[in-house]
Amino acid sequence: MIDKTHFAGVASSLQKDLSSLRTGRAIPALLEDIQVEAYGSNMPLQQLASITAPEPRLLVVQPWDAQTIKDVEKAIRQSDLGLNPVVDGVIIRVPFPALTEEKRKELVKIMHGRLEEAKVKLRQMRETILKEWKIKKTAGEMSEDDFFRLEKDLQDLVDETNQHIESMGEDKEKEMLTI
Repeated sequence: MIDKTHFAGVASSLQKDLSSLRTGRAIPALLEDIQVEAYGSNMPLQQLASITAPEPRLLVVQPWDAQTIKDVEKAIRQSDLGLNPVVDGVIIRVPFPALTEEKRKELVKIMHGRLEEAKVKLRQMRETILKEWKIKKTAGEMSEDDFFRLEKDLQDLVDETNQHIESMGEDKEKEMLTI
């Protein structure tokens, strides 16, 4: 009766969101979702180019169509990541400067905000499900014993998902604060 996929979806969405937060290391996931205006529409960078990390502080973006190289460079430059891409023939080199202690702490605060948003989503999902069950219990479609058993199972699932979210946050924080 409890659909666990919605709860797992919140955790996987958070995982994807956290992967886009910058750490001391350059990872392709940072650039994948940058929107590039090309061919008359906005497209994610991952649909226009391959992104590799040949060095810990460098990403190389190679557009599949050389005509989009200026559009890709512009999109990376205008992203909120504060990067300065360099066009080198048919590739774009994106150097990642070392993060300052202040910037690392700022990114940790952003990460904690995203963790809290995920927890709020879980609470909202729990409340929505409980409202539906209370209506069923009131209408006589569900016994009181079933309601309390399901309520406990639901709370266990929420607690388990919250623990998973916390551990993802702890791992990401360690990664962000590592120099």
